[in-house]
Amino acid sequence: MPKVAYSEEDRERIRASLIAVGLERMAKQGIQHTTVEQIYKEVGISRTFFYSFFPTKEDLIVEALYLQQPQILAYARKLMADPALSWRDAVVQFLHACCYGEKNGIAVLTIEEQQMIFRRLSKESYRLFREKQARLFGEILSCFGIRASQERIHLFINLSLTAMIVRRAIPDSLPLFVPEAADETVAFQIAAIADCLEKMREQDVD
Repeated sequence: MPKVAYSEEDRERIRASLIAVGLERMAKQGIQHTTVEQIYKEVGISRTFFYSFFPTKEDLIVEALYLQQPQILAYARKLMADPALSWRDAVVQFLHACCYGEKNGIAVLTIEEQQMIFRRLSKESYRLFREKQARLFGEILSCFGIRASQERIHLFINLSLTAMIVRRAIPDSLPLFVPEAADETVAFQIAAIADCLEKMREQDVD
């Protein structure tokens, strides 16, 4: 069969489709259960052609997470603009949606997935990811009406990811935790994060 000649526009469209399909599958079934084969078959290209866009599955995953960032920020802004929600209710609903990402179309990395991906990234790719991560969380804080200093951004990242990761980790990765209390544990963590953010917000008003 003769090779198909793809224009740059075609390649950009296919690349965007691969990232979008990858993100959708990762959000629904997790990264470990999302395969390269599932993605390229859904887009309608060959395995060889897939690897002309992304040298590894990890490269695609990182791009999918980048695609997700503006969607997450848009969701936070939508909640903050909802007149039916109080400030705290909007924050809690946002954090809850992130913790239960598979139910809300949000890809959340497990502990094992983080280790798998980031041990294979170059130092530059890792630096860029952390930079974009900090920018996203800073924009979310600003959306919440909170001054986004570096110290606050770092704390918000750690608190948020702790809640998300713990929820994903019980019981498979944290077998000594009690799965029957998982949802209550996450609710407690979300409430504690909301308390912390509320104090930051009050400090900015004073």
